[in-house]
Amino acid sequence: MLESLILILDSTVRLSTPLLLACLAGLYSERSGVVDIGLEGKMLGAAFGAACVAFLTANAWAGLLAGIMVAVGLSLIHGFASITHRGNQIVSGVAINFLAAGLTALLGQAWFGQGGRTPSLSGGGRFLEITLPFANELATVPVLGPIYSGLISGHNALVYLAFLAVPFTWWVLFRTRFGLRLRAVGENPAAVDTAGISVTFLRYRAVIICGVLCGMAGAYLAIAQSSGFIKDMTAGKGFIALAALIFAKWKPVNAMLACLLFGFLDATAIRMQGQSIPWIGEVPVQVFQALPYVLTVILLAGFIGKAIPPKASGIPYLKERT
Repeated sequence: MLESLILILDSTVRLSTPLLLACLAGLYSERSGVVDIGLEGKMLGAAFGAACVAFLTANAWAGLLAGIMVAVGLSLIHGFASITHRGNQIVSGVAINFLAAGLTALLGQAWFGQGGRTPSLSGGGRFLEITLPFANELATVPVLGPIYSGLISGHNALVYLAFLAVPFTWWVLFRTRFGLRLRAVGENPAAVDTAGISVTFLRYRAVIICGVLCGMAGAYLAIAQSSGFIKDMTAGKGFIALAALIFAKWKPVNAMLACLLFGFLDATAIRMQGQSIPWIGEVPVQVFQALPYVLTVILLAGFIGKAIPPKASGIPYLKERT
């Protein structure tokens, strides 16, 4: 039983990593007052860019950098439309999702001729698992050994970076001057502007950070969890991350717990494939695959209590002229 539980929790950690990175990305953006439903598109574009460069260079870190650059580029497009030109942030995010979905498939087919896929990666083109010190030696120790060697050890670098980003994000938001200003600009941009701080510059920095984290999430999907890019490989993870952000009420630690919950449901769905449940029998795998999405609908229907976003969220700021 302990072995099965550790296997499910290990899968939970792996599956929740891209959700967590995307959720934290949306947290920075929406705390600054910029709604970003383009998380899906940024992850998809980053996954394609990371896979292409990792294949050409056989270097996972080069692929990660490429994925981040693609996602930051898409973030700047979103910022240019919604911050500089004060366009509709929802429309801009939807446009980025469509742009990434179409462009990755088109370029993938044009460059590699494999139906929108990239060639499989091997060797240095992927992030490989890291064995922590003494993991093998402690594996035989009852209870604590399997937890350390099977659950904590054995993940790739992006998994550890994703979970380290949670306390770092909390520290940035609640213990730094930048975080104070970021939260303030999402609540009352006029007051921030009155204090002589550029609302536009703050929001641009927030969407750039959002792009960096989305780039890491997309790169994880393509060159860590998988061995290359597959058409539409994000499969709605950006939207689930957005739902987790609302569920977490825009708080980093809550965001981690929400993403772990979604990851646990996904891991359970994989584990229960072909399994028979007492008094019920074998349940179709589609039921378990639908659980994360059903939970998303239930949570967003108001079962988490009232989730109040930043007051200036989604509202373009127009500087008053005297």
